[in-house]
Amino acid sequence: MKMARTEMSVFQEILERRAAELVQVLRKRDGLAIEKSADQMDEIQYASERDLAMRNVDRESSLLRQVKAALRRIHDGSFGVCIECELAISPKRLAAVPWASRCIQCQDAADRDRQERTESVSETLVNAA
Repeated sequence: MKMARTEMSVFQEILERRAAELVQVLRKRDGLAIEKSADQMDEIQYASERDLAMRNVDRESSLLRQVKAALRRIHDGSFGVCIECELAISPKRLAAVPWASRCIQCQDAADRDRQERTESVSETLVNAA
């Protein structure tokens, strides 16, 4: 199933807009500044806020990489095709997650695999302790 050129241009516009938004968000790194305080409770609060800001930057950076990869797939003609099974990604999935690189079945399998690896590493660390 080949995607129509108009559909492709709509996805390209959505992805380019999302990439620009993420770049703007990532430029603002106010929450990453290390603030000092004489009060230990304030120090803990600042550290907690900084950790949250760092996780947000990590998540947004990862999303930006996914969006840019989707734009590359548009340019090379592979957009809308699962990188695992090479079947078409459903239009509903692309409408919800335009940067999706896998069909829902392959994404579920990848998520389960990632979860199993995480649990295995956690179990190994617990057993080592």
